[in-house]
Amino acid sequence: MAEEVQAVEVPQRAAIQLSGINWRVIGAVAVTITVWSSAFPAIRAGLAAYAPVHVALLRFLIASVALGVMAVITRMQLPALRDWPPIVATAFLGVFTYHISLNTGEQTVAPGTASVIVAAAPVITALMAVIFLRERLSVWGWLGIAVCFGGVTYIALGGGQGLALDPRGLFVVVAAVAQGIFFASQKPIVARLGALRYTTCALWAGAVMLLVFTPGLFEQIQAAPPAATLAVAFLGIFPSAIGYGSWAYVLSHIPASRASSFLYLVPALAFLISWIWLGETPVLSDILGGLLVLAGVIMVNTWGKAKAA
Repeated sequence: MAEEVQAVEVPQRAAIQLSGINWRVIGAVAVTITVWSSAFPAIRAGLAAYAPVHVALLRFLIASVALGVMAVITRMQLPALRDWPPIVATAFLGVFTYHISLNTGEQTVAPGTASVIVAAAPVITALMAVIFLRERLSVWGWLGIAVCFGGVTYIALGGGQGLALDPRGLFVVVAAVAQGIFFASQKPIVARLGALRYTTCALWAGAVMLLVFTPGLFEQIQAAPPAATLAVAFLGIFPSAIGYGSWAYVLSHIPASRASSFLYLVPALAFLISWIWLGETPVLSDILGGLLVLAGVIMVNTWGKAKAA
């Protein structure tokens, strides 16, 4: 009987994890990359009628409601009191600081260029993971990160006016630093709580912090055209509720330094979505830079993990 059960379990495991590839994790990565890439043009669309702080507030109010419904359906239990300090701390970085900074920067920085600057976050994540999480990267891993960063830099500097940032563009740099620290610091609490429970509570905490910007929100909702409001609603459901949940799932299964390397795919896809949605035409440098990004991701995730001594 035990042999029969084992014979059934092996094909099932093989269907999910074939030749060392966990297809659930790959699927979660694909979802995260797609919805987060679409966030950059969606933010620009929302900023057409909403202030940066109100884009963030309305976005995470919608995300909180969506995750609240999921919490009720799954009968999610609230974390213990000792778990709330790291939840609030990571929410301050990944929700409050990141989104206020990114939204402010995107008032003047094009969505594609903003995604390139934010793509520096995986470098920060890798460094934080090595320092604080004791994760290790091989020489190939660091070389892959360098190739990825070279690709996104080439995209930024290769066309037209380059980065040409005004002072508000520096907010995007602040967003990249906040996101990098957030990715590395959330992994221990995700491992303890699970992806869905952590994501739900972190986004709730972030939404509560953003309530300080409530004055003026309802007037903007009344005056905004439907397209801008729908863009913010899209941000709340897809890049926020779904994207943060799928990313937390990824971090619970693979090292943060390797997981963050996938985020180098975001700029190339963000340029494509911005071209379709906002009419921003990518140039040859965007295509070549995207190829460099893809090569670096393959290097990190194929040969990047250091072998144990």
